[in-house]
Amino acid sequence: MTEPRETRLKRMRMRSMRRGTKEMDILMMRFAEAHLDSLEEAELDLLDRVLEENDQDLYRWITGQEGAPAPLAPLIDRIAAEAARGPA
Repeated sequence: MTEPRETRLKRMRMRSMRRGTKEMDILMMRFAEAHLDSLEEAELDLLDRVLEENDQDLYRWITGQEGAPAPLAPLIDRIAAEAARGPA
């Protein structure tokens, strides 16, 4: 059974703000607040994959300390760009 979009967005929003490290809570929640509602299904699938990654890897990818895996790189770049904008 497919998860309804509204349920999926709620789950992803919660997962974005309850990462495990405060730094990743802030970075991922900022992205979710700005973009989650407008993402297409394929983009949500990719974000689900990103949310499965551990915080240490995500932090290194988002801050540019290491390159992200190719399939995740475009979304990681968008998350990094949102982080660079700073708080609204």
